Amino acid sequence: MNRRYFLGIALSTAATPVLARKRQPHACCLRLHHLHTDKRLELKYRTGDYYHRDALAQLNEFLKDFRTGEKTPIDPRLFDTLYDLQQRLEGDQDALFEIISGYRSPHTNAMLRRTSNGVAKRSLHMSGRALDIRLSDIPTSEVCQTALRLARGGVGYYPKSDFLHLDTGSVRHWGV
Repeated sequence: MNRRYFLGIALSTAATPVLARKRQPHACCLRLHHLHTDKRLELKYRTGDYYHRDALAQLNEFLKDFRTGEKTPIDPRLFDTLYDLQQRLEGDQDALFEIISGYRSPHTNAMLRRTSNGVAKRSLHMSGRALDIRLSDIPTSEVCQTALRLARGGVGYYPKSDFLHLDTGSVRHWGV
């Protein structure tokens, strides 16, 4: 055996465990509590760049319009935003997101517009592109500031009601 051959084998053997660790895709998990239904959900929704179809179906069911039972596919980018918020704020997977509003049917959205202020006529909740949330044990104002730094879509802060609106529309903010 020549020296180059031996060094090549030694280096490739030493590098294999490092390369194997590097290639393992990262699992993204969420913990949710729907405040209107009192249901809880904890799941791995994505591994690396792969969204788990079954997990997305569970999330769509979990975030359906609790008033009518209607559901729609929820934009997975919302889940990525939640995951990134939890990583920046908690640094682990123990964060519990309290869901105030997920999908809203057009009927529910119209009813809410008649009975409360601040409900948009063409709300992104109706297309599965918005969530109203809180993060347990972390001030909503801090969650808001972190969401603004992500710069991924709409961020609306409602301090009197203590919740944050997140959506996957254009980058904008209100109530901040």
